[in-house]
Amino acid sequence: SSPQEDEEGPRRLRAAAMAGFVRELERRAGPALRLEQRAAGGVGSVVWDAALVLAKFLETGACPLARRHVLELGAGTGAVGIMAATLGANVTVTDLEELQELLMVNIENNKHLVTGSVRAKVLKWGEDVTEFQPPPDYILMADCIYYEESLEPLLKTLKDLTGPDTCVLCCYEQRTVGKNPEIERKYFELLQVDFELEKIPLDKHDEEYRSEDIHIMNIHRKQTVGLE
Repeated sequence: SSPQEDEEGPRRLRAAAMAGFVRELERRAGPALRLEQRAAGGVGSVVWDAALVLAKFLETGACPLARRHVLELGAGTGAVGIMAATLGANVTVTDLEELQELLMVNIENNKHLVTGSVRAKVLKWGEDVTEFQPPPDYILMADCIYYEESLEPLLKTLKDLTGPDTCVLCCYEQRTVGKNPEIERKYFELLQVDFELEKIPLDKHDEEYRSEDIHIMNIHRKQTVGLE
């Protein structure tokens, strides 16, 4: 492989090696989550590192989840949303039609660990979100920024879904190859038009599941001036 591919190479290999197998995600209390992955099916079918970091961050208790309404965007295997459901949240994990079967399997495999509730639904970014109203308490996103053409639809969905009190937790792996840095920069630029962004310091992440190049952003709608 060429030098510029080396950085992504091991990550791809690791994802390929895990695909089609059950990935265990340890929990602080009780048995691990068991997450099935798929060899075919693109980016949504494996548990990415950012999903692990965000799932384990939820376990730190920094954000109270019990009895809260939680929506996960681009859920993929459902790792983050299912973890939230084991912490007492009422969760809707969302992704495209082709990932629903994998989400259902993982919900079924882990339902004995859930203390809140969890269900899977189709949500295509940029389309109508009426059925997901009223706004959730939390929106969870792990590694959702990688296609330039999905930025505008994703931002529209975030604007349509968030209320003044919705907390959006966005976890992403900073990638330094190809178009990724440019896409990331554009995403956060567009996001800052309507949202306040605050980076969660690394020392607040799970001690074990953390990495210098994986960031968690705490995102809120900007308050409208003059309105209480």
